[in-house]
Formats: sequence, C-alpha cells, structure tokens
Amino acid sequence: MQLGILGLPKSGKTTLFNTLTASHQATDKYSSSSQTNMGMATVRDTRLEALRDLFNPKRYVPATVQYVDIPGMKRGESAESLDLAKLKTVDALVHVARAFEDPEILHSEGSVDPARDVDTLDLELILADHTIVEKRLDRLDKAVKRGLTPEELRERQILADVVMPALESEKPLREVELAPDDEKRLRGFQLLSAKPILQVINVDEARAAQSPEELGIKVRPAVRAVTVSAPIELEISTLPPEEQKEFLSDLGLAAPSLDRVTRASYDLLGVISFFTVGEDEVRAWTIRRGTKAREAAGTIHSDIERGFIRAEVVHCDDLIRLKTMAACRDAGLLRLEGKEYAMKDGDVAHFRFNV
Repeated sequence: MQLGILGLPKSGKTTLFNTLTASHQATDKYSSSSQTNMGMATVRDTRLEALRDLFNPKRYVPATVQYVDIPGMKRGESAESLDLAKLKTVDALVHVARAFEDPEILHSEGSVDPARDVDTLDLELILADHTIVEKRLDRLDKAVKRGLTPEELRERQILADVVMPALESEKPLREVELAPDDEKRLRGFQLLSAKPILQVINVDEARAAQSPEELGIKVRPAVRAVTVSAPIELEISTLPPEEQKEFLSDLGLAAPSLDRVTRASYDLLGVISFFTVGEDEVRAWTIRRGTKAREAAGTIHSDIERGFIRAEVVHCDDLIRLKTMAACRDAGLLRLEGKEYAMKDGDVAHFRFNV
C-alpha cells in the first residue's frame, strides 16, 4: 500500500512524513524543499503484538505502508509543481492542511484557513486532471480521420460526456459514479482527483484532540479526515512507550498519529489485516475487505492459492484469550473454511494446500 503526502508549502508535510516513517528529512521554517522523499512505516497493531508475545517467534513481521512526501504545491501551478510521476502510482493521497498559527512561518495564502486549503488542493488536482484529459481528447479528435476503434470511441465518449463536465464544474472525479468497465478504462490515466484522499489537519498542541469537523472541515465522499499535531507527535515518537502513553493522555489522545493515520488509511482503501502465527513467524498480511480465503492464501504464496484445500481460521481475540490453538479447537472456535469464505479483519489463518 502506497500513499502520497502533499499539501501547500509550510503545512507540516515533511514533519508528518518523518513521524510516520521514522525518517530524518530536513525541515526548515524559512525555506521549502523541492525534494521528493520516500519511506516505509510499520503498522502498529496491538493484536499482532499480543500474538507475538504469545508465540515468541523467530521472526516478527508487521504490515508496512509506503509514504511518498511530495514537495509543497503552489496555487495555480499544480501541473508544474506536483511530482505527477510519483503521485500517479500511489493508492491514495494524504493532504496535510495547516491549522496552526506561527508568526515565524508565513502561510503561502497569507492566512491560516484549513477549510480553504482543502478546497484549494482539490481544485489543483482537478486542474491537473483537466490538462491530462484535454490532451487525450485532442489526440482522439485528431485520430477520428483514421477511424477510432470501439474502445477509443467509448473512451472518447466517457472523457467528453462525463469526465470533462465534472472537472469543469470543479467536481473531483472520486465523486463521479461510473460503471465498472468505464472506471477500469479511466484507471490507466491515474487521474489524481479520482484517488481517495485522507485529509490530515495539522493543528497546534492545544487543539490536538479536536475533530476535523470542529475545525470547519466538511468530509466529502471517498474522503477521511484526522487531526494531528505533527511537531508534538514527532517528539512523542522518540519517547519510550510508557512515556508516550503519558504524553498522549495529557493531550487527550488515545493513540499516536501513526496509528490514527494508518487506521484511517486502511478504512479509506477498504483493506484489512489477517495474521499467520507460529514459532517461526508471526506476520500480518494486508488484503482488500471481502477477499475470499483462496485469494488471501495467494498473498502468502501462489502455490498455496493454486493448491488450496481449506483454511483453519480463528479470530485473534479468541486466540489471545485462550492462548493456544488447541484450546480454541476444544472451545469450538477454530473453524474449517472453504475457498469462498470472506476473510475478516483479525482472522488468524492456517491454509492447507496440496500441489
């Protein structure tokens, strides 16, 4: 899973990136970096940690998320200032909107207004998409003389009759409903306003426990929103676990930003985790919600999917409570499931297969 972090200059993007990925990219009050940064974040899951403590495995492999930190975007220069090549490949976008005051850090728009910045970024993504679609339509129009294929004719119709009107009315494409075949056609363009987006409202310490809605943010379709105080969260991330809990409690927070941003990202993309356990390894696997058992087995190895026989499944809460697979079996909680079983978040699975 890969997410792109973007926003206006001085919004705290790179500070959040450093917190999420334990990186040390330079942040400066008086200048902005033009560099794109990439890093991996370990997904902290207390359920997986409990399974690790239970099995004491040789290897412990939590899930990971890759973040791409894009240089600050400038109003009216989206096509030039955005690293489109990097953004096109991400599964979702993370927009960091500034909601903190600092007289030493001037806002590029002259004042702090996160709701305005959310709208500004959406408009910049729409403008970038408009440029791409306009060029494609121009090429298709020129190709009419040679004759368009049925696929090209449908593409031209969708772009001209559905996509362009939405963009010209300043509607993000993530809010446009398309038939599955048409959605697949557009996927190749990797249009930015079609990607799901997580809005991260970067506040000062005093407002760290406030919700995005309390800050005037309207959460639109295919969007999730969380509030963080990036500088404080970065400081917290360097503390020992017990001190982290105390610091978070003082701020009125139940979990650090890494946990909250990751959970919101999973929800946004419709993904869940299932686990495999044993003395050799305890590991988390990321799959789409609704994935069937046989397909889930394929995330481990294609041979397991090909030779799938059945899955032995127990929920992690039951295993953590009863401590052994044998106890779960005796309690009737360890189930045998076939290839059509839809995996649930937190399932612990052992796949039987034969190749």
